[in-house]
Amino acid sequence: MQVTAEVKKNIFKTYGGDEKNTGSTPAQIALHTERINHISSHLSTNRQDHANTRALVKLVGKRRRLLNYMMKTDLMGYRQLIEKLGIRK
Repeated sequence: MQVTAEVKKNIFKTYGGDEKNTGSTPAQIALHTERINHISSHLSTNRQDHANTRALVKLVGKRRRLLNYMMKTDLMGYRQLIEKLGIRK
């Protein structure tokens, strides 16, 4: 099951400030985090799913690049976001 449109709107409203602000860095990071959590729970029961393992690695890398960008541009926002999302760094 993918992330539904309702969940996406909620994420964008919470982290982007508006449902239509899908391009903001915090909103994208939050969406990637939601997808990573979903794929991780799927892989805990389906260990041989190599396609989703690859997708997970790609998503983690993309989120890492976005987090690095945010750390360079808005350090306080970065710290608040990783605390709010529960990302360990």
